[in-house]
Amino acid sequence: MAGITREALALANAQPGETAIDVGCGPGTSTAALAAAVGPEGHVLGVDISQVLIDAAATRRLSNATFVVADAGTHPFEAASVDLIFSRFGVMFFADPVAAFTNLRRALKPSGRLAFVCWRSAQDNPWSRTPVQAAAPFLPPMPRPGPEEPGQFAFGDRARVERILTGAGFTGLAIEPLDVEIWMGRDPADVVANAGRFGPLARPLAEADRAAAAQAKAAIIEALAPHATKDGVSLPGACWLVNATPG
Repeated sequence: MAGITREALALANAQPGETAIDVGCGPGTSTAALAAAVGPEGHVLGVDISQVLIDAAATRRLSNATFVVADAGTHPFEAASVDLIFSRFGVMFFADPVAAFTNLRRALKPSGRLAFVCWRSAQDNPWSRTPVQAAAPFLPPMPRPGPEEPGQFAFGDRARVERILTGAGFTGLAIEPLDVEIWMGRDPADVVANAGRFGPLARPLAEADRAAAAQAKAAIIEALAPHATKDGVSLPGACWLVNATPG
């Protein structure tokens, strides 16, 4: 994911002295990069709905960043207060995305900008799709959000992203594809171990009986074996790089 992060941060182009909001900041990796870019005269607010992730971010002890547990779609940000709203895979989960982006737009100064990266469709992302398809026959049914329901691939349709941002009052939209190789683990067994800890397969693997879980894991290993090299397992990933300005 490091390459994606670099591309997204380059798009954001945070400058010394600026203020920024990092939406869905997670454990603070992107917040720390933004904080380094804006420098001691700038400030970054990291926002995430997970207390666990915010606690992890706070351990970074960044002198020019603060963290808050909140839903960025409804949080009462100070109006016209920030130069940049940034997100790395944190904006696809809003229940009402038009309302959420309207809320974020209000936080931007008239001269401000929005920059984020999001996944394209599941079909365009074999790194995520391949393990799930391999394991599915052996596991309890997994919920599959509709194309416009909150979820990892909810912004896969470029036209939908345009509708959401335009409806929220943004202008000057630029939506560009980014295709990358996603490093998934040291070997197929490592990928399986990670799948059991987090991601869409974690709960189904935990809920399946021992025999079914073993079959699912074996199927994942078999599906990933052709993609294993001395450098690990990698599969294609596809994103949108999006930027816009407040109308």
